[in-house]
Amino acid sequence: MYKVGLVIPSSNTTMEPEFHQIMEPYATVHTSRLRLRKVTAPELEVMERDAERAACELSDADVDVICYGCTSGSLLRGIGHDKQLVHRIESATGIPAVATAGAVVDALGHLGLKRISVATPYTREINATESRFLKDSGFGVLNILGLGLTENTEIGLQSAQVAYKLARRSYVADADGVFISCTNFHTLDVIAKLEDELSKPTVSSNTATAWKVCQKLRITNNIHGYGQLLALT
Repeated sequence: MYKVGLVIPSSNTTMEPEFHQIMEPYATVHTSRLRLRKVTAPELEVMERDAERAACELSDADVDVICYGCTSGSLLRGIGHDKQLVHRIESATGIPAVATAGAVVDALGHLGLKRISVATPYTREINATESRFLKDSGFGVLNILGLGLTENTEIGLQSAQVAYKLARRSYVADADGVFISCTNFHTLDVIAKLEDELSKPTVSSNTATAWKVCQKLRITNNIHGYGQLLALT
């Protein structure tokens, strides 16, 4: 049984249960937190300063991989931000690391998605930053819709049905697939439904991060029920 370490915002209440649900047959999940209340650029920047401290706490538990589990927080400074975080964590701990933004890019590429619709709980400011990151990473962002939320606890209170409705609204027929952003946004219960209805792959921040973890740990068993990405692991 592997041990997966998550570094997440202190106000994130979704990534842990969704990771437990996905990884239960293969790994236990262990968490360290970074202080964050609002999903704004200034708070995300301050939160990141403690990344090494949180990662080192997880290294004390001998975890096999460490995830920086925050989408907006790992793309805030554009291309290369996620890789910088991975380097910092690996340098501090000697343990393989994953950052959510980079996992999303790899996952979308793995599925062959070029043009995407994006649904987020974020404000226009954060959406603009995310859209720029995705475009600079080689994707066509045909549409991006957000809920305009900044309080991270409020994001965590949104049901998966909210994510489903937002994803349907964001979907553009010419898109190759849908990306639902934010590790604190409930998505697992609706990804398969969206794929059935749209006949297009749907990826969330948490499924992308879990998929990348499976790659790092060389878990090759298909994980069903959470969309094509994990079913193809």
